[in-house]
Amino acid sequence: MNDNLLKKLEKIYQRYIELEKLLSDPKIIADTGRYTTYMKEHGSLSKMVNKYLQLTETLSRKEETKCLLNQENADKELAEMAKDELGELERQEEVLFDEIKGLLVSDDRTSSKNVIAEIRAGTGGDEAAIFAADLFRMYTKYAESQGWKVELFDSSGTDLGGFKEITFSIEGKNVYQRLRFESGTHRVQRVPQTEASGRVHTSTATVAILPEIEEVEIDINPNDILVDTFRASGPGGQKVNKTSSAVRITHIPSGLVVKCLDEKSQHKNRAKAMRILRSRLYELIEGQKRNERDQIRRDQIGTGDRSEKIRTYNYSQNRVTDHRINFSVHNLEQVMLGRLDDIIEALMNHYKEEQLKQLAVSI
Repeated sequence: MNDNLLKKLEKIYQRYIELEKLLSDPKIIADTGRYTTYMKEHGSLSKMVNKYLQLTETLSRKEETKCLLNQENADKELAEMAKDELGELERQEEVLFDEIKGLLVSDDRTSSKNVIAEIRAGTGGDEAAIFAADLFRMYTKYAESQGWKVELFDSSGTDLGGFKEITFSIEGKNVYQRLRFESGTHRVQRVPQTEASGRVHTSTATVAILPEIEEVEIDINPNDILVDTFRASGPGGQKVNKTSSAVRITHIPSGLVVKCLDEKSQHKNRAKAMRILRSRLYELIEGQKRNERDQIRRDQIGTGDRSEKIRTYNYSQNRVTDHRINFSVHNLEQVMLGRLDDIIEALMNHYKEEQLKQLAVSI
């Protein structure tokens, strides 16, 4: 058994014990937000801790059995039984080791989180904005098929029904786990609605999928933010609100700016804007950490950076191709209606294989 892996498991176990103490603290129990967050983390670690405890018990019994075998005056029958038991314990150790590796790959602490999704029109003018709206519809349909909830935060529409940008949340079971690889540049090749001559154009839209971060997970100093309020308006300057309910928050240290104008209540818009800010700050910090790692530790499936072209939707060939894993499906119309499972499963399986390779190198 690798010592580095055992040290990693010991850290997970110590965090589990720490969480149990926190969850029995009256101050934590009284704070619903923190209590819920710690409960989720405690639950996500429980399966790993259970396997770790089984492993430590197996290793302990294995050492005891080895000591028995090494005794010079050991009874022959007893020694034979100990030899058989040692073989069984070694098989148990191997099985537990494989199960733990699988859990380490799949149990990302962000995998069960809800997401903040952002879609922005890229190159292609009005057609790019229409494509951004198509992507929003695709993810909405997929969310419906999974029983997830979609909540609009902010949008900037066009006269042709497209979106220059749109921000929304998706809530449900393992949302981030399934949508995390959607981040990047999506490219469409088709004859635009705006093209009279019937020529095929290439347009793009960028997608960012951010895990939604709880207040207790990232500390934002109130003195580090600047809050502005303004009146929301629709396409062409059409007034939507007569009151200054829209909220813009600037995080001074990072320069991040978020806004929310979907609600008529300034209080609700501020709360939504803070949810976006927490997720963007988390992504910024995690991105900096990724850049500090050497190449072998980087995510082989892609960084999730918006500048990275990840997928092409070719209408004339009825084909959707994910370039990161060279995977294509020929049911574009169904994909645009939210039938994303084939693509998502292929991406998840590839990611798991790459993580297992990286895990083997690191331990």
